[in-house]
Amino acid sequence: MTKTFKILAALLTYPTAEIQEVVSDFLPLLKDEALLSAASIERLKPLITEYQERDLVDLQERYVLLFDRTRSLSLHLFEHVHGESRDRGQAMVDLKAMYEAKGLEINSIEMPDFLPLFLEYLSILQCEEALEVLQEPAHVIAAIGERLGKRGSSYAAVMGALGQLTGPADAKVLDALRKEPDDNPDDLEALDEIWEAEQVTFGPGSPEDGCPKVSDMLANLQAEISPNISDISATSGDAKSDGGANNG
Repeated sequence: MTKTFKILAALLTYPTAEIQEVVSDFLPLLKDEALLSAASIERLKPLITEYQERDLVDLQERYVLLFDRTRSLSLHLFEHVHGESRDRGQAMVDLKAMYEAKGLEINSIEMPDFLPLFLEYLSILQCEEALEVLQEPAHVIAAIGERLGKRGSSYAAVMGALGQLTGPADAKVLDALRKEPDDNPDDLEALDEIWEAEQVTFGPGSPEDGCPKVSDMLANLQAEISPNISDISATSGDAKSDGGANNG
């Protein structure tokens, strides 16, 4: 089990009290595993510090604004590749089958292409295989990272860490993604037009649902980092993540 992927998955899920309880252990775990460079780990410090110091409601509101209300920042990978085309449905089926083949069971309401869930899947693979699979969405990860960077978001460091692991993205594919509209969540008129066109369900971490699947994932991670972070038991059989039906 690769702890780095589980930690990055946790940082990209809807903020919860459970994450706040364990976030102080993330940097030591990352340094101990040493999959990321020291520079990548250092750049994660501001986000982790925000988890430690900011009010949970503020963290949650920021998350929703960024990832639920900004389509160009959607953490649903196929949104950037297939949009709402029929190809996306089959890709979802294939991805879910790939998860289940490795013993990762997901709830029927979860979207298989939700990036934290994808990272949870990678965490149960052999590291070499996981890094190879991670290369497939490298262009999407790079594009989201650039957009977050332009906003000055501390979440850009998570995408940067993943980018270090994927290596360079395909330049032509990345350039095409860069040309896609980067919507502004503060443009309420534009958002109203989008929401009138199709129903939007806030997904990963909707405040209404209390994120039970995120709680499951964090419970697994918390069990692994307590009481001794240098002695972590690998668990994968019941690993779950929240990938609720965000319209992205």
